[in-house]
Amino acid sequence: MEQLDRTKELETRDIKSLLWAYALPSIVSQVIASVYNICDRVFLGQCVGALAIAGLAITMPIMNIIHAFGSLVGVGSSARMSIVLGKKDINWAENILGNSMLLTFFLGFLFVTGGYVFMDRILTMFGASAETIAYAREYMDIVLPGMFFTTVTFNLTGLIRASGYPTKSMWILAGGAILNIGLDALFIYGLDWGIAGAAWATTISMTCSAIVAVAHFIQPNSFIRFRRHAWKPRGYIFKNILLIGMSPFLMNVAASGVVALLNRQLIHYGTDLAVGAYGIVNTFASLSVMLILGVCQGMQPIAGYNYGAGHPKRLKSVYTLTMKVNVLIGLAAAILALVIPQLLLRAFTNEESLIQIGVPAMRFMIVMFPLVGFTITNSNFFQSIDKPWIAIVTSLSRQVLFLTPMIYIIPPLFENMGQAGLTGLWASMTISDVLGAVLAFVLMLTQRKIFIAKE
Repeated sequence: MEQLDRTKELETRDIKSLLWAYALPSIVSQVIASVYNICDRVFLGQCVGALAIAGLAITMPIMNIIHAFGSLVGVGSSARMSIVLGKKDINWAENILGNSMLLTFFLGFLFVTGGYVFMDRILTMFGASAETIAYAREYMDIVLPGMFFTTVTFNLTGLIRASGYPTKSMWILAGGAILNIGLDALFIYGLDWGIAGAAWATTISMTCSAIVAVAHFIQPNSFIRFRRHAWKPRGYIFKNILLIGMSPFLMNVAASGVVALLNRQLIHYGTDLAVGAYGIVNTFASLSVMLILGVCQGMQPIAGYNYGAGHPKRLKSVYTLTMKVNVLIGLAAAILALVIPQLLLRAFTNEESLIQIGVPAMRFMIVMFPLVGFTITNSNFFQSIDKPWIAIVTSLSRQVLFLTPMIYIIPPLFENMGQAGLTGLWASMTISDVLGAVLAFVLMLTQRKIFIAKE
C-alpha cells in the first residue's frame, strides 16, 4: 500500500533529505501561522491603536493555555503513533486516532465552558487594566468557541504528519492561516470591525482547517482512518498520550502563567505601553520559536519511528542534524534583534513610545536564542522517544524554574545599581535562557545510552 511505503521510508531514506522532507512543510505552516498572528497585531496597531495591541497581548496567555490543550493531545498522540508505526502495529495506531479525538472533545468542552464562566476574572488575573479589558473581552467572547476547532486541527494535523503526509498537514495549517490573513484584511480594514474582526477571522479560518483535517481520516483510501473499534475508550492509550503530551502542555500553561506575572511586573516597572511593547517583541520571538518548532515537528515522526523500530544510529543522526539547524535559527534571530531592532518594531507600530521601550526588550529577550534552540530541540526530542519526564523538566526549566523567580529578583538589583527596573525585567529573560540551556545539556548527558546499539 502507498501509506506503508510512506512510513517505510522513515527507516530507509537518507536522514538529511528525510528531515527536510518532513521539516520544510512544518516550517512553512509554522511561519504562515506566525504571520497571521503578526497580521492581527499589524492590522490592529495601524487601524485601532496601541491599547488594542495591549488588549490582544493580554489574551495571548489565555490563547496559549487553549493551545496547550491542543498540544497535550496532539503531541502525545502523534508521538505515540510514530512509535507504534515503527513497530508496524496499524490497529494500535487507529486506536490512538480515535482516543485522541475523545480526549479533544472532553477537554474542549471544559475550556470553552470555563472560559465563559470566568472570563473577566481570568483577564484581570493576566494583567488587563481598565483601559485594555474591553478590547480583550471583545476578542475572547468571539474567539473562544473557535478555539475548540483549533485544538482539533492541531491534533489531527500532527497525526496526518506522523502517518506519512507532512505536505498535506502543511497545507491544512497554511490554508487556514492564509484564510485568516485575508479575513483580517476584510474585517479589520474593509469592514472596520476592529478587534472583533481579528477574532472572527481566527474563528472562521480554524473551523475550516478542522473540517479538512477530519475529512482526511474519513476518506476510504486513507491508510489510517476513523473506524468503529478506534472510538472505544482505552485507559492505557489515554495515559500514554497524556504523559507524552504533558511536556508541551505544561510548557504552554507555565508560559501563560509566567506572562501573567510578567504583565504585572511590566505595569509595576513601566505602563500599559510596556505590556504592548512586550507583546510586539514576543511576536517576533514566537516567529523564531515557530521556525525551531517546525524543524522539531519534522524530527518527531523520524525520531519516534526509528526509536520504535530500534535504529539508534539513525536516531542520533536526526537529533544531531536537528540541533545544528535550530541553533543556527536562534543565531539568526539574535543577530536581527541586535542589529535592526527598530526596523523590526516599526513593522508593528509607528508610535515612538512603543519603539523606545521595545528596543532594549528586543535585544535582551532574543540575544540568547541560539541556546533557546538547543533547549527546545532537547525537549521535543525526548517527547518523540517516549521519555516524558525528561521532556517535562527540560521544557519547564526556562519558564518555571528560572524565569519566575528572576522577574522578582533581577529588577530590584538593577534599581540598586542605578539602572531602570524595567531593564532588569528584560535582563531576567536573558539569564533564564542561559540557565535553561545548562540544565538541558546536563539532562541530555544522562540519556546518551539511547544512541548506543544494543548487543
